[in-house]
This record gives sequence, structure tokens and C-alpha cells, in this order.
Amino acid sequence: MIVEVLTPEKKLFSGDAKGVQCPGVSGLFEVLDNHAPMIAALGMGKVNIKTNEGTKSIKISGGFMECLQNKVVVLVEGGEIEN
Repeated sequence: MIVEVLTPEKKLFSGDAKGVQCPGVSGLFEVLDNHAPMIAALGMGKVNIKTNEGTKSIKISGGFMECLQNKVVVLVEGGEIEN
């Protein structure tokens, strides 16, 4: 699936992934390949993106996530790549 993590200023990540773990307002959840469509509000925490090269972590301060047609778009207020 394609994953994009975007802030109002820049794109923090764009590429293929096997899964994405997000900090929802009610707790952590994970979206895998071919997931059903969904929209979720995000709280403060880490977005972990599982790629073939390993796991990329992005610390976020909140936002929204949309999963549609095997594409995940994470819109965040502010974010910082950790690795």
C-alpha cells in the first residue's frame, strides 16, 4: 500500500509500506495492506510505518488518518522523523 505523512509545511514520508501503526485518540491501531476504508482522529504519539527496509517512526502532535483504495494518508499538525 502507499503511505503519505503530510504536515501543512512539508511531506514527512511517501512510499510503499506493509503496515502503519497510528496513535488514535482512543488508543493505538494498525492498518495493513488492503484494509477497509476508514477515517480516524489521531492523538499525540508515534506513527510507525513498516517498510521492506525496516520501521520508520514519526513523532506527531495529532491529526487525522484516511485509508482508501489501498492508500493511507496521515495529515498531522506537526511531526518529526525519528529514524
